[in-house]
Amino acid sequence: MEFLVASAIGIMTAAGLYLVLRLRTFPVIIGISLLTYAVNVFLFASGRLTFGAPPILRDDVLAYADPLPQALVLTAIVISFGMTAVVVMIALGAFLGGDTDVVDDPADPVEGDAS
Repeated sequence: MEFLVASAIGIMTAAGLYLVLRLRTFPVIIGISLLTYAVNVFLFASGRLTFGAPPILRDDVLAYADPLPQALVLTAIVISFGMTAVVVMIALGAFLGGDTDVVDDPADPVEGDAS
C-alpha cells in the first residue's frame, strides 16, 4: 500500500512539474493544482495509513489515526482553493489584456509583431 501511495505522489509531482513548465497559463494552473494534490497526499500519508481507526484515542481503542495530518490537509485544501482562484483571476486578466494566454518573455519578439 505504501508503494502505491508513494508512486501516486511521484507521478502527480512529475506531471505537475511538467505542466508548470508549459508556455500556456491553463496547463500551469492545472500543474499547480496537481502539485498541491501531491503535497496533500504526502501530508496525509505522513500520519501513517490506517483503515477503520478512529482519530480520537479512547480507553478501549488500541490503534487510532493521527488527527494532525488530517487537520493539515484540510487547511491545505482551503489554502490551495484560494490560491487557485487568485491564479485563475490573474491568468484571466492577462488573457483579456493581451489577447493570448502564451507565457512569453517580453524581450523575445512575438511572431507577427512588426516592432
